[in-house]
Amino acid sequence: MSLKQKLGAQTILLAPGIYDALTGLIAEQSGAEAVYLSGASIAYTRFGSPDIGLVSMSEVAETIASVRDRISLPIVVDADNGFGNALNVQRTVRTFERMGANALQLEDQTLPKRCGHLDGKSLVSKTEMAGKIRAACDARASEDTLIIGRTDAIAVEGFEAALDRAEAYVEAGADMLFIEAPQSLAQMQEIVSRFAGRVPLMANMVEGGKTPIVDAAGLEGLGFSFVIFPGGIVRAIAATARDYYANLIANGSNEAFRSRMFDFAGLNGLIGTPGILADAKKYDEEAD
Repeated sequence: MSLKQKLGAQTILLAPGIYDALTGLIAEQSGAEAVYLSGASIAYTRFGSPDIGLVSMSEVAETIASVRDRISLPIVVDADNGFGNALNVQRTVRTFERMGANALQLEDQTLPKRCGHLDGKSLVSKTEMAGKIRAACDARASEDTLIIGRTDAIAVEGFEAALDRAEAYVEAGADMLFIEAPQSLAQMQEIVSRFAGRVPLMANMVEGGKTPIVDAAGLEGLGFSFVIFPGGIVRAIAATARDYYANLIANGSNEAFRSRMFDFAGLNGLIGTPGILADAKKYDEEAD
């Protein structure tokens, strides 16, 4: 089933956030039906930096390719603001699609962008962003590659302006709508009231962010089609890593932590090392 078909189903589609091939593989093995490649999580893990526009287009493209090499699930990619103007957007779409992306999320922030739940964001004009969405739609090689129109206007211009921008992005051809960081259930309900049935709606759950936390079933009941939990894996791993390093430095070994970690064989089993080595041996034997 394609991503477009999954989004057309009655049940909400939940996409865990990932940042590399390992987290993508674990999400797939855990039963995820799609994954969300988070630009913020790439910044956190690759650079130890906040989501403030430091990740480049080529770095995201490399990550998409490595994830696609290991999993078959639909990959929804955080493409930030397309990394420039409409022509940059088109190059981003072509590149990400070739690397294996099934959907690209494009936002209306200026360069450099910021996490949608940070303060101090600024926006391009509504007209410029609508043009970027049209450019993205024109650049894709397949109609099955979805373009997600995101607005960050609630925190900058207010809720009504965000709805107005969202209208323009739907008219420009966005396949899904993402109004970032609604600040109340009432705002979430108004988004659904205005757009549900016209275009799939995306929600973003950030623990400690600006939007009330609602589980997938609750979001489905409201009328959302798609929900991401983009940075949760990094927050979980960061908490575990802090405990791991503190234990190792305090005790001089990992013995007290072993119940919370894979051993060598366990990790190799997770990533499929025996099967990969068996394949290599098979090809070596065929060469003989």
